[in-house]
Amino acid sequence: MDFSLFNFTIQFFYCLIFAPMKKAGILGGGQLGRMLLQEAANYPVETWVMENDASCPAAHLCHHFIKGDITNFDDVYNFGKNLDVLTIEIESVNEDALEKLESEGVSVFPKPATLRIIKNKILQKQFYQQQEIPTSDFIITQNAEDLQQHASFLPAVHKLATGGYDGRGVQIIKTTEDITKGFDAPAVLEKMVDIKKEIAVMIAVNKAGETAIYSPVDMVFDQHLNLLSYQMSPATLPEKLLWKAEAIALKVVKELKSPGIFAVELFTDFDDKVWVNETAPRVHNSGHHSIEACYSSQFDMLWRVLLDYPLGNTDHIMPAALVNILGAEGFTGPAIYEGLNEILAMDNVFVHLYGKTDTKPGRKMGHITILSNEKQELLHKANQIKHTLFVKSK
Repeated sequence: MDFSLFNFTIQFFYCLIFAPMKKAGILGGGQLGRMLLQEAANYPVETWVMENDASCPAAHLCHHFIKGDITNFDDVYNFGKNLDVLTIEIESVNEDALEKLESEGVSVFPKPATLRIIKNKILQKQFYQQQEIPTSDFIITQNAEDLQQHASFLPAVHKLATGGYDGRGVQIIKTTEDITKGFDAPAVLEKMVDIKKEIAVMIAVNKAGETAIYSPVDMVFDQHLNLLSYQMSPATLPEKLLWKAEAIALKVVKELKSPGIFAVELFTDFDDKVWVNETAPRVHNSGHHSIEACYSSQFDMLWRVLLDYPLGNTDHIMPAALVNILGAEGFTGPAIYEGLNEILAMDNVFVHLYGKTDTKPGRKMGHITILSNEKQELLHKANQIKHTLFVKSK
């Protein structure tokens, strides 16, 4: 018998049983908050959510729902001042209020100083440069006129400094004719990388600075919507490239100096170089497979960090594929799930709907995880799902 594992298990459950009930708040009530709350049921925690929409996906799963604006100083401060710990499910929150709360003793994960770096893509790219983390060359542009001066830097990707998410605020500019697609606001112009593969690494960090790393995942994007279409986990990478990707992702997270959970998105090129694309300081689409595929999901892991419990086991139970359920083109209104019965009849396929009543083209309405030890079966079922399930409206 492995007595070290036995003792760890006893200590963990002792913490669960005898720990005082903590008050935890989530800023944002979308699908990430929803899945985080689903996992909260396993822990001694009283939950609060703040969002400006009382019918948001997370509203009915928390103990206390507060209607408010997560970008407003007073709303965020008043929401968090009587809580023990705060986290986010989207970056566009008022970090000034979070800094004040942190100074008054509320635990905030990620730390507001870290959030300031990540939520502004200019600061984020400069951070990579300052920390000697490999990332594509870039130029900072302040407006459309400024962008016009950098035609020689093309092909490149133009990213709004703030406010972009889920493919919004990103424009590919390959030629001078495309420059008009750019943004008339502060932005980063990133040199395009000749991408061989896009991968992501999820890493959790606790208060003591200990880390838990999830295996990298392969990400395949919908080029039209600039959204994750499907992913495979663990990623198929040569061992040396795997180590390199994990080492770079770990450096990013350690230099950010904050407890929490982070998704580090990376590129590999045809020379087997690894480049950091972006980092998200929260649970992330690229970690959704972990709910079924890993012993400790990204949502379970974040609660362990928030409540100061031991970090979980990130090992795969089985390899997985994940397919995003997106609103079909040409349909806007109350959602109808066409083909859902066929998907639910498939073996080792797990459907997660996000509780959004209305659909629109490209909107994330849910995801599906597939488990199998055979890569071809994962690919086959992922393709089958994409041609069977459609989110439409009347």
